Amino acid sequence: MREIVHLQIGQCGNQIGSKFWEVISEEHGINATGLYEGDSNIQLERVNVYFNEAHGGKYVPRALLVDLEPGTMDSVRGSRIGALFRPDNFIHGNSGAGNNWAKGHYTEGAELVEQVIDRVRHESESCDCLQGFQLVHSLGGGTGSGMGTLIINKIREEYPDRIMNSFSVMPSPKVSDTVVEPYNATLSVHQLLENTDETYCIDNEALYDICFRTLKLTTPTYGDLNHLVSMTMSGVTTSLRFPGQLNADLRKLAVNMVPFPRLHFFMPGFAPLTPRGSQQYRALTVPELTQQMFDARNMMTACDPRRGRYLTVAGVFRGRMSTKEVDEQMLAIQQKNSNYFVDWIPHNVKVAVCDIPPRGLTMASTFIGNNTAIQEVFRRVGEQFAMMFRRKAFLHWYTGEGMDELEFTEAESNLNDLVSEYQQYQDATADLDWEPEEEEEEGPSPSATRKAQSRVEVTLETVTEMSKEAIDE
Repeated sequence: MREIVHLQIGQCGNQIGSKFWEVISEEHGINATGLYEGDSNIQLERVNVYFNEAHGGKYVPRALLVDLEPGTMDSVRGSRIGALFRPDNFIHGNSGAGNNWAKGHYTEGAELVEQVIDRVRHESESCDCLQGFQLVHSLGGGTGSGMGTLIINKIREEYPDRIMNSFSVMPSPKVSDTVVEPYNATLSVHQLLENTDETYCIDNEALYDICFRTLKLTTPTYGDLNHLVSMTMSGVTTSLRFPGQLNADLRKLAVNMVPFPRLHFFMPGFAPLTPRGSQQYRALTVPELTQQMFDARNMMTACDPRRGRYLTVAGVFRGRMSTKEVDEQMLAIQQKNSNYFVDWIPHNVKVAVCDIPPRGLTMASTFIGNNTAIQEVFRRVGEQFAMMFRRKAFLHWYTGEGMDELEFTEAESNLNDLVSEYQQYQDATADLDWEPEEEEEEGPSPSATRKAQSRVEVTLETVTEMSKEAIDE
């Protein structure tokens, strides 16, 4: 089996992570105490991807819950699924990171990280064939961002050949929880750029928009937002957990989705999203799903895909459906919107189809897009960072933990490089000057002549250069 070790870090990570385990347990027919109560053998066929089997037929999530303060852990323990997790896998400090990346990465977090890596080793050693790690955290606070990236770095050192997958909650333009978010996020992205294989960027503002506009919830709670995220997380990993007609695992996804190692920040989406009362008025069909999953309003990252171009796309379809129809619909969308896809990667849409739909739906689809428009998120964070850093505002909190200003400058330029890389590939076109040489009787083709001429010019230049050098000597 291809096992995955799951880590949830900080308050946000633990809240989203717990919701994820609720969704996953339900799909595999496992109740709140870890006992199987399902109705189909398929549910248990690959349950090992996320669960360890303990004695007495109890299934235990292969999950580590980490925080620098005990509060969130206590609420997870006291929740409906608190008894599901292994007590050893709750790891917490007592001081908290106080929204300070440096505390999470260098001081408080560094004291706790060995304990975490020890549990990671323990979980990894009990796997037959470890596929990789998935990490849930936010980039705005202190623990999820600072300690989260520290844990990623440590795991990367020990398991360099395993896939590292992160679900990262980005700071949103209108919903800000802390003043120092731009600092924490920039320092984190600096780390994620080097050390993750796939990062799913999730954005509170985009989630709010989905709740307001699409789901018609007037007062969305964090519970509603977390449920949306957990649906996406469950969708991304479906084809590992259930048999299907076309499988995609984390590595296949990474290989198909990441054209250049730094550009691995994805926009997730989910379909169908329908208000509670109006499900019965919509037909769930493959065309409907395809249409909806490419809709800008379904994206969970607050940037508009229409302002960029897709480098690559993956769609994971769930439910009983015809693969032929899925392929046709995906192709139709590409042809209709061809200028939104880069033309220098042909066939840049990957599809996976799995027979088991999520609970309560007959079919669903999860969307993963690698779109150059995601630079908007980074650009926004970078601008806010620059405004504060220019005045050195709040910097003493970080330097007081032993950080150097140089690290901020480095992180900032790395973020700016990322933005310009996205822009460069957005503007790139397939090389249109190149024409295949036609074999004609009359003589060489115009393109061949052009090439020959340019070649002659180049050699003349080289000759003159060489003769100049000879004269100089």
